[in-house]
Amino acid sequence: MERHRVLVIAEAANPEWASVPLEGWSHSRALAEVADVHLVTQVRNRASVLRAGLVEHRDFTAIDSEAIARPLSQVSSLLRGGAGKGWTTITALEGLSYYYFEHLVWRQFSDRIVMGKFDIVHRLTPLSPTIPSILAAKCKRVGVPFVLGPLNGGVAWPPGFRRRRWQEREWLSYLRGAYKLMPHYHSTRENASAIIIGSMDTWKQIPECYRHKCVYIPENGLCLDRFNVQRSRQPSRPLRAIFVGRLTPYKGADMAIESAAPLIRERVLVLEIVGDGPQMGDLRRLAAREGIEEGVSFSGWVNHSDVQRKLVESDVFVFPSIREFGGAVVLEAMAMGVVPIVVKYGGPGELATPATGFLVEPGPRDRIIRQFGSVLRAIASDPEQIKEKGAQAQRLVHERFTWQAKARQVQAVYRWVLRQQAERPNFGMPLAETPESV
Repeated sequence: MERHRVLVIAEAANPEWASVPLEGWSHSRALAEVADVHLVTQVRNRASVLRAGLVEHRDFTAIDSEAIARPLSQVSSLLRGGAGKGWTTITALEGLSYYYFEHLVWRQFSDRIVMGKFDIVHRLTPLSPTIPSILAAKCKRVGVPFVLGPLNGGVAWPPGFRRRRWQEREWLSYLRGAYKLMPHYHSTRENASAIIIGSMDTWKQIPECYRHKCVYIPENGLCLDRFNVQRSRQPSRPLRAIFVGRLTPYKGADMAIESAAPLIRERVLVLEIVGDGPQMGDLRRLAAREGIEEGVSFSGWVNHSDVQRKLVESDVFVFPSIREFGGAVVLEAMAMGVVPIVVKYGGPGELATPATGFLVEPGPRDRIIRQFGSVLRAIASDPEQIKEKGAQAQRLVHERFTWQAKARQVQAVYRWVLRQQAERPNFGMPLAETPESV
């Protein structure tokens, strides 16, 4: 199959970091297996990319936009008042600095784009649908297809969590819709040849007039090189439950502890909390008040490469996050055969299925705790019942959610915009539980 020449723009792409930077890196490397990719990223990632073995100028280019990005990042830190909070503020200020980043990209690559050195220009990151691109119109004018995405974001705060919204310093979220007034918002969508949509929530935000160019491919993927430990544990009592994530209010570690508390007191379940954040002290005090200190362990921050060793020793992944855009950690648990229990809302609700895990309905905090508690009690009474779900979860991730699988899906998008295939790719929304044929 023809290898397309692709200029991949991933402002955030770093093999040594987690979250979006790791995603940008992993996605771009998977695309490099099916296309001739030149990566464009921000200069803060340069050293890590060099350490990963890429050759500067041949394989990648680092754009120095720090003159604008650094002061805006400092302003963001002041407004947020703490690490891991105020993500709407971060995104808003990133959007302002990103205009400058793309201005520098065009200044450096316009000649090669105009001369036809690239078949496709593909913006991988930022992921947020609120951040426009000035490159879409420029590429359209010179006849080079511009692919945008995956885009993901805009999961609304569920009812009953106003206090948590304020704890997360999400003041700007009340004004989030104002992003549609930003320069180039409409031109980005109008001039993009294809828009990859990373979640159903984001799909709903796309105006009807642009949906004909949208393809649903979930944002998150998994690198099997990082999650390759074989799980040998058989589910038994005491059931081993694990939570992995930043310890911030919306992630719901406190709800995980409260839902598990009765079973911990009965000595039929133990819970491990992996992660760190501003809630750590509160969570320790909660465990003490519940009288379950012996049954709850706090591992603190764990290197991402070592998370799999924690997961592989567990039976169920307890993740009552109430506003999760992606949920890569759910895929990581499933890849280990660890059965997830998640709220059927946002990203996790699109990754786990009734065949691979347990999905509880969103609702007020007390209701979520009761539902998680009921699921945990049912599993603790018969641990054998999760063996098949764990096997199905592992199979699903390996077939549908590796970065290699996503690269093949994106390759089909490339063929479509280059008119090498007639039909717009359709992998299902959400993805079907069988392998795609592309």
